[in-house]
Amino acid sequence: MTELQIALAVLGALAVIAILVFNRLQERKYRRQAESALEGPAEDALLKTPQAAREAPPAPFRIEPVLREEALAREEPPAAPAAEPQQPPLREPAPPAPAPEPPAPPCAPQDQAIEYRIRIAGGSILASAFSEAMSRAKNLSKPVRWRGLPLGSQAWEDLKAWSDRHYRQIVVSLQLADRNGSVDEAELGALLTLVNDVARALNLRVQSDDAAEALQRARQLDMFCVDVDVLIGLNVVARGEESLPLAAVRREVTAAGLSLAADGTFQLLDNRGEILFSLCNQESTPFHPDNFDSLQTRGVTLLFDVPRVADGLNVFDLMVGLGRKLAHESGGMLVDDNIRPLTDAGIEKIRRQLTQIYAKMDAKGLPSGSMQALRIFS
Repeated sequence: MTELQIALAVLGALAVIAILVFNRLQERKYRRQAESALEGPAEDALLKTPQAAREAPPAPFRIEPVLREEALAREEPPAAPAAEPQQPPLREPAPPAPAPEPPAPPCAPQDQAIEYRIRIAGGSILASAFSEAMSRAKNLSKPVRWRGLPLGSQAWEDLKAWSDRHYRQIVVSLQLADRNGSVDEAELGALLTLVNDVARALNLRVQSDDAAEALQRARQLDMFCVDVDVLIGLNVVARGEESLPLAAVRREVTAAGLSLAADGTFQLLDNRGEILFSLCNQESTPFHPDNFDSLQTRGVTLLFDVPRVADGLNVFDLMVGLGRKLAHESGGMLVDDNIRPLTDAGIEKIRRQLTQIYAKMDAKGLPSGSMQALRIFS
């Protein structure tokens, strides 16, 4: 047989086998269907879930979108049934609250930069007990301040001699320096003796600052005062041998806001009543309302007390402006203390010096025109 014949015979055999297998499978399929049709339901269809329903897969779970308030409402557990009201248990009365402690007294007043302090404490201190000591302290070369904290009060006040007011604390403060120099050891010791003698007799407690440290501060403060204690004078003088027309001077200074004071000078005051600058007669005779028509003078002087004036640069410029106006209206000249004409360059030099002085005062914590400066440079 040829190879072609052999191949055809094999293919024919395979086809016969495939037909037999297919017929066998079809026979088994139809037999199963017939057996299934002949068997009745094993359970009551009205009482039980059908087999198809039991075997069907469950429908997928779907979450409906809800507002947040609804979601929270759904998550809240059901409210418990209301309980019957019950009588609250008897409670013992709370103990009374303790009485509040009295507030601590405010800190004793002291100007650390310029004062030495002595503190006196006791149950009830009669002000008049220190009247003699207060009188004798006036003989010291430096000012002494007496202040007390009254019973039942939180505000310190000045102590009044011969008063029947009672205090729980008293503070005595000695100023360490002024324009006349610093306090010395003898004066500081004298004040301590005055206070201690009274306190010992009344069985009071006394506490004072360190004396050696206070004396050192006093010397430093005095050196500072010498460095910044400057008085600036601008002069308006008549030309040649003439006299200055005081009627014109009076008219201009009055228009500038200066008023005649009891000491015979014209003064420009701030809102505290402190002198910003003044104008005086170069002659020995003070100004008076009755002598303007008859008084003659060669010149007047504008005075500016540097450490006592707040906002000093602006006040100085105001004084220079008045000096120039006076010189123009009176036919005189604006000169310095050496009777040399005061030029713009000279005025600018003075302003630079003022700037340096005020910077030193600010750095020391004693700004110009402050209450501390007014006390030191009195």
